[in-house]
Amino acid sequence: MIGEEELLYKRFLELGRKSQSCHYYIFTDFLGLMERSVFEEAKRELGPVPCTAFGGTHGCERVMIRFGDPSELGYEEPFPIKILEITPLSPKFAEKLSHRDYLGSILALGIERCKIGDIVILEDSAYLFASDDIADYVKESLSRIRRTDVRCEYCEELPEGELFKTKRVKIQASGERVDAVVAKVFSLSREEASRLFVKRCIFIDGKLCENQSKVPKVGSTVSVRGYGRFIYLGYETLTKKGKKNIEVDLFV
Repeated sequence: MIGEEELLYKRFLELGRKSQSCHYYIFTDFLGLMERSVFEEAKRELGPVPCTAFGGTHGCERVMIRFGDPSELGYEEPFPIKILEITPLSPKFAEKLSHRDYLGSILALGIERCKIGDIVILEDSAYLFASDDIADYVKESLSRIRRTDVRCEYCEELPEGELFKTKRVKIQASGERVDAVVAKVFSLSREEASRLFVKRCIFIDGKLCENQSKVPKVGSTVSVRGYGRFIYLGYETLTKKGKKNIEVDLFV
């Protein structure tokens, strides 16, 4: 680990032990991929200290960590996360907005990235998971994204069905090494995929992966910073040339 990661590692240990010794819940801000990876390392040293990761709903990539457990503390305390639904005032004239557009407009309000969780775009709407200490401010202040006027309201109930949608993708690769799979899924050369490991951009189930030859387990989530993520489903058949027919569920 590098300097900042070592400090974060020690901070996680401090929070976990404080929660256990003082007998109350402690929450982190939202963690990105690298921060989650550092937490997973710290979790080993914390041992029996109870902790839970949650981002607002199942499938979130950015999560908060709650130190403490209801069975030990005797009471429940929910995660301090609010869900905001962002919709255009005039859907007919609204632009097609990207994740970057939404995030850029939110951060332009002066909000730190650690206060913002996942942003999920469904057709003309977006669902924002935000720390409850800044949710009111976002609700009142976010009125325009690019050239589109929007309204921002609290969402009491998420839409039915899967919020994080995937599509089944089939690839052919010489083996199940994670570098080969990543290259095929995101249409990269093996050299480009290798550079992502050097840049520390590959994570498997929330842990940094620097071993290009690692074979992910079936059901593992592989996240590639800057490209996306997928669930690895393994392979069932071989081609006549001995290549493996591999399937993944790519988040879209």
